[in-house]
Amino acid sequence: MTTGTTISYGQTEEFRKDLKKLLKRFLSLEEDLELVKKAAIELYHLRRINNLGVFPIPGFCTQEILICKIKKFACKALKGRGSKSGLRIIYAFHVKLLRVDFIEIYFKADQENEDKERIRHYLNNFPLLS
Repeated sequence: MTTGTTISYGQTEEFRKDLKKLLKRFLSLEEDLELVKKAAIELYHLRRINNLGVFPIPGFCTQEILICKIKKFACKALKGRGSKSGLRIIYAFHVKLLRVDFIEIYFKADQENEDKERIRHYLNNFPLLS
């Protein structure tokens, strides 16, 4: 990939609600999210470097859209846990558009896995790509 290539980012309304709720417990979350864009998402999709933090979710990926889970998410508010904070992010990467839409963020102690229904809803309601 060429240098200067960038990914644009968006958030679903559900993601914004998740983030707002978690921000009350984890005050560094917005800053941590900015770091994960560079340290995980852009490394994985633009530079093709797999640091074993991003995982495509089987059954939801196509050639145009990859639905991924970030498992390595360092949260400064959770001191001493490093990248194994227990926070998870689900996002859609649109290959041709170089766009990421954040779909869900959750704390593993509160919720064991991603909301597959929410992912299906996102995929069914995203405008078809040409």
